[in-house]
Amino acid sequence: MSEHTNDIQSYIDTHQQLITAIEGLTEEQLTWKETPEKWSVTEVLSHLADHNIVVSFRIREILSGSTVQLPAFSQDPWVSSARANEGAASDILDVFQALLTFNSLLFKRLPTQDWEKSGINFKGQVVKLTDVVQSFTAHVQVHLAQIERIKNASKVKA
Repeated sequence: MSEHTNDIQSYIDTHQQLITAIEGLTEEQLTWKETPEKWSVTEVLSHLADHNIVVSFRIREILSGSTVQLPAFSQDPWVSSARANEGAASDILDVFQALLTFNSLLFKRLPTQDWEKSGINFKGQVVKLTDVVQSFTAHVQVHLAQIERIKNASKVKA
């Protein structure tokens, strides 16, 4: 399984990257929104925790050999219906970290052949477990850039 060590470490590192990205932000800065339709930093974090929940399910569906199409989710309604901007960034990051830890412990137990197992994503494409993990890590990178844009926009408005 050593060939997947980098994927696992990159996955685990996303938590620290998020911590670093929000370091020093006040509660007001974490919940600031450029417009009502755009997400705050806290809402971005909540979305990533939601995404990690969905990815955790996808991982287990793939490993179980399920032939059910892997689930998609409606990110905007999930964030708004959860009243995510009223949550604490630290609590959200605790959930995010717990999921990373739980999944990484699972990953470390997997034999190499399990990393080649696949499922059908919501677009109808075949995806391997490695794809799911790498895609999640890349998705976090997209949202790290979004957090930077929000931080920069809030400075302009201040």
